[in-house]
Amino acid sequence: MPSSPNKTKEKRMVGRKKEIKELNKLYENNSAELVAIFGRRRVGKTYLVDEVFSDRITFRHTGLSPESTNPKGLLNRQLEHFYSSLTLQGMPECKKPKSWFDAFLLLEKHLMNIDDGSRQLVFIDELPWLDSPRSEFISAFEGFWNSWGCHRKNLMVIVCGSANSWILNKLINAHGGLYNRLTYVIKLEPFSLGECKDFFESKNVKFSNYDIVQSYMVFGGIPYYLGYINGEKSLAQNIDDIFFAHNAKLEDEFDRLFSSVFDNSEFVKSIVSFLATKNFGYTRAEITKALGITDGNSITKALNALIASNFIIKYVPFGLSKRDVHYKLTDPFCLFYLHFINNQTTINEEFWLQNTSSQMVSTWRGYAFEYGCFNDIKERKKALGISGVISNVSAWSKKGDDVKGTQIDLLIIRNDNVINMCELKFYSGDFEVDKEYYVTLMNRENLLLKNASPKASIRNTLITTFGLKRNEYSSIFSNVVVIDDLFDGYRC
Repeated sequence: MPSSPNKTKEKRMVGRKKEIKELNKLYENNSAELVAIFGRRRVGKTYLVDEVFSDRITFRHTGLSPESTNPKGLLNRQLEHFYSSLTLQGMPECKKPKSWFDAFLLLEKHLMNIDDGSRQLVFIDELPWLDSPRSEFISAFEGFWNSWGCHRKNLMVIVCGSANSWILNKLINAHGGLYNRLTYVIKLEPFSLGECKDFFESKNVKFSNYDIVQSYMVFGGIPYYLGYINGEKSLAQNIDDIFFAHNAKLEDEFDRLFSSVFDNSEFVKSIVSFLATKNFGYTRAEITKALGITDGNSITKALNALIASNFIIKYVPFGLSKRDVHYKLTDPFCLFYLHFINNQTTINEEFWLQNTSSQMVSTWRGYAFEYGCFNDIKERKKALGISGVISNVSAWSKKGDDVKGTQIDLLIIRNDNVINMCELKFYSGDFEVDKEYYVTLMNRENLLLKNASPKASIRNTLITTFGLKRNEYSSIFSNVVVIDDLFDGYRC
């Protein structure tokens, strides 16, 4: 008996189990479906649709990148490309469309001509690229869906795009004719640590959990980047090949990452570069002042798009009001690039191999591990056994009255009146608490208690690589999470 499409695709693909199940369920519905899939560049949106619906796509089209196309005449080239997709996929040749209204009318006629009552799946990839200036694309797409598509119970339309600000403003949060028209939205996230491990195993790449965590600190769980890893080489050799070798595969990726999806890419890159200078993050006012930004609307759109793309997060530091929202860069790839590659005039092709034990790289590992723990809190909560507890994460910085000021990089503030005060330590061996560090932790705990709710209790929590060396001071930690804990239970 043949396997169901759902089970077959789950077995073939790494991760994405929830998304696969959702897409297959939507496909089986007896209703018109308009689905938007968005997420940062290289996260695997197109691959997901191709794998789930490999032999079930009725019509597919991918927009032409404005970055690689002369703006003059872009509309005509997009229309010609759309017409070519139609004819290559079975539509008889006819008069070429002169507008998007004509183009979608041709699509409607083509789908009606081949309709045999079974499910028809239309996949339009990089949809935002089709919306060139003065093209009236959105109006035509509204007409296609509102007057025709939404009335056809056997039609499913999937649209994708990496230009998340466009997806958010024109589709998800649309106020015009497409308001509330999407029937389902999927935000595709980077791989978790467990999914990275599965991905490497599927490619016969044999890395220890220690190296998988380090790879996550460099590549951030982006499948496209992980696909460059060569299983015949060490992680250090791979990092040199991918970033530092002559014509390295990702040497220009930082620029491409933003120029391909943001109209004002230099402006967005300036925000990202500024946020990389402070682990704690900055307020909107601090960003605008530092960069000399006067257009409030442009900074709002840029920050929202960066959040939607998983480059940054916004949070309220512990003890501050909601007006003190901070924006923090959390994308590992950007952090790595800005730390080691940006503004380098000469690159040593074996830089990582020669510096893997250097103080510079060790310092980066510490910061990168902190960023990663803040960014992907689900795995940390699971390892602590508090997955079901409602919580929020924060950082905290405060000057004390009778003790030195303190900064805590990660607080897990739980609804069960517990605060996990997390110490994040990336070490090559067991972490050891000495007397001086013990006193520092006690001072931090006491200072935090003074500023927390009287109902709250503090649990000193160590998140580290291999473990805690037991001695007379190690009892300061109520909970210890090691990197193996972040992988345990992933397949449950």
